[in-house]
Amino acid sequence: MTRAETASSASAALTNSRLAALCAEAAQHAFAKYQRRFDEITRRARARFLALDLKGSYADAAERLHLYGNVLDSLTTQITDLMGPRLRERNVWTAIKAVYSSFIAQSRAWEISESFFNSLTRRVFATEGVDQGIEFVDSDFDAPPTSSPLDVRRIYSGAALPELISAALTDPEAGGFAAECWNELGVEVRLAAKRVEAEFSGAARRGSKVRLEMINSAFYRGRGAYLVGRAIRDGDDGVGLPLAFCLRHERERGIMLDAVLFGEVDLSILFSYTRAYFRVNADCPHALVHSLRQLMPRKRLADLYNAIGFNRHAKTEFYRDFVAQLGASADRFKTAEGTPGMVMLVFTLPSYDVVFKLIKDRFDPPKDTTPNEVMRRYKLVFEHDRAGRLVEAHEFEHLRIQRDRFEPALLEDLLRAAGKTVRLEGDDVVIAYAYVERRIRPLNIFFAEADAAQSAAAARDYGQAIKDLAASNIFPGDLLTKNFGVTRRGRVVFYDYDELCFLTDCNFRDLPQASSYEEEISAEPWFSVRENDVFPEEFPNFLRLPEPARAALLEQHADLFHPDFWRSVQRKLREGEIPEVFPYPPERRLVTTH
Repeated sequence: MTRAETASSASAALTNSRLAALCAEAAQHAFAKYQRRFDEITRRARARFLALDLKGSYADAAERLHLYGNVLDSLTTQITDLMGPRLRERNVWTAIKAVYSSFIAQSRAWEISESFFNSLTRRVFATEGVDQGIEFVDSDFDAPPTSSPLDVRRIYSGAALPELISAALTDPEAGGFAAECWNELGVEVRLAAKRVEAEFSGAARRGSKVRLEMINSAFYRGRGAYLVGRAIRDGDDGVGLPLAFCLRHERERGIMLDAVLFGEVDLSILFSYTRAYFRVNADCPHALVHSLRQLMPRKRLADLYNAIGFNRHAKTEFYRDFVAQLGASADRFKTAEGTPGMVMLVFTLPSYDVVFKLIKDRFDPPKDTTPNEVMRRYKLVFEHDRAGRLVEAHEFEHLRIQRDRFEPALLEDLLRAAGKTVRLEGDDVVIAYAYVERRIRPLNIFFAEADAAQSAAAARDYGQAIKDLAASNIFPGDLLTKNFGVTRRGRVVFYDYDELCFLTDCNFRDLPQASSYEEEISAEPWFSVRENDVFPEEFPNFLRLPEPARAALLEQHADLFHPDFWRSVQRKLREGEIPEVFPYPPERRLVTTH
């Protein structure tokens, strides 16, 4: 008897309730395995930081990214074998969901386990839209189901501010490091205390008592460890002063307090959607995320779940938020502002700050890439250190949206240029596959509207964005300003990945000098050019910048237009040196005697 015949015989002999119980149990065990391995990888971050094991840290980050899919692959196979020909019996799946919900009722990660179940059902059914019967469209729990809600804060009070900061930094039970691990802790603590005091306004408040409320786990990413919380003065109402202590570890110097960040803006940049995920112990993700949201109230829940590594549940939270926005608004989807892409169709809902990107059926010339290549590059961005300069794109399949929410001209474009992806079904538009990104202001449009000072500042950050990407081994491929954007925090980021590649795969060449007048005026290159050849001296010829922006770019980043800069970065990367891109500006760093 074949495996399929055996599965068919076994499932046929089971009652619906028994089959549902077996499948729910398998799903629960698979989620427990995922959660256990996720936590194990996350807990290694502290040891990697202390051992200065940056390569191991990056390897852990990559392993954790792939963990969810690997566990889900195995579970899907197991469920397929268990159910046999009954795999798509919806009444059985309704029962599986009910039993599974009872299994997770006391889990501290119940919302993550609900999204895990949704991932399983979508693999089996490829659901278009959502299906309340077999998915956790809304959580089964109106409040955290655990009987003892977890407080993830640790409070330091009853002493002078320098002592409180020192206590927080050296408390191993709350993510800190013992005093002997530090180099000049006393100096750094005094500097940090002065910075915190300076952030509190009002002479009348000086001298009043301050307490620190810190999240009791450190956040790790790249070379950094971050202790996050807030300072609150006696009598203050509201959120207090959000802050983050930014730690670095160097072989010769030990652990250092490198910077202190203040306020929602600083923390929002630290937790940006343009950065890799943190590794932070999260016994109760719900409690951790809601504590973070007290510090960054304008962040969506989806963004915060994403920042701590639960990117699949972040998609669930985003979808719930998106559906709520559709219900609360009446505006229509329209083509997003900016230069139309040769590879992607991009549209947005004006009242909602994301864009939807669909791969065209055929690409406009001279693009000669393929849809698979485009998807490969988006996957590369997902798996790579985004260095604060690459916008993360979430993949969504089988979206179903009411037809009357689309402007007619947009819908016509979608059906004409992406007919393999978009179809009409009754009163709905069904989108088979889309990337969803945060909506940001295209840099070329920003330049057209900005004054001289704004243009100059954006140009300087545009140059720095290119250098930050280079340091993370990314070459954008196309440096045109239409492919970059400005975030609401004023940072320049890159969002068009059609030609993105590893910097080390490029061949940066000096531009050959013409040997005759005919060569000099030739419209076509008179020298050989291979596929990966790049000529940085030609970059300025393609950049259309306002004069203040051009002057600022050349003043601060003229080296971008010479191959020596690019070759020097390549050399460091090939020698194993990983340049650091700090998630905060230089003025936030502490000046010490180091």
